[in-house]
Amino acid sequence: MDLLDRWETVRERVVRAAQHAGRRPEEITLLAVTKVFPVDTLLEAYALGMREFGENYVQEFEGKFPLLGGCEGARFHLIGHLQSNKARKAAEMFQVVQTVDSAKLSRRLGEVGTPLEVMIEVKLSEEESKHGAAPSELGALIEAIAAAPSLRLTGLMTMPPWSDDAELARPYFRRLRALALEHGVAGLSMGMSHDLEVAIEEGSTVVRVGTALFGSRKALL
Repeated sequence: MDLLDRWETVRERVVRAAQHAGRRPEEITLLAVTKVFPVDTLLEAYALGMREFGENYVQEFEGKFPLLGGCEGARFHLIGHLQSNKARKAAEMFQVVQTVDSAKLSRRLGEVGTPLEVMIEVKLSEEESKHGAAPSELGALIEAIAAAPSLRLTGLMTMPPWSDDAELARPYFRRLRALALEHGVAGLSMGMSHDLEVAIEEGSTVVRVGTALFGSRKALL
């Protein structure tokens, strides 16, 4: 199965899940996660029509960024943890940062002055490896983002504990949706290749899909 076939299969999954949940498929953004793949993979995806791309590492994307000048209309999302000392570089390359998790980071991004969409990463798992703001910190963090004129808050993002059973992610997705409603935030970035249907049922507006599109991770060439 080539990339076009895999893309069509994933889009069909999104459509079926949306219809099953009584939602419109166009409400859901399919984010192609190209981390750890060479720039040629990203360019192939762009040529097929993909326009929203997710990357995890600022340093890795620095190597790809100079080769993407011809990708008119493409938008690049940072979906990995961002250290505040790399905020300027991230704001120069990405249109969306989905992993804002502190007032300090929001200030650093705002100081750059480049218009930027941001999402707040919320930590709902007890796993030490997971990043994100605590639910109790959301109010203050939303205020900090609102204080930066160049930043526009578009939603919340979370990463539940990994499991082969997609249903085990449902409580985390449901909790994020409840927090978004509580704080008046519209967007929800949640769901990946293995659990996107559950995420869409629970209100996801952005599903982050890598493996189902590009296969298993391989070393960057």
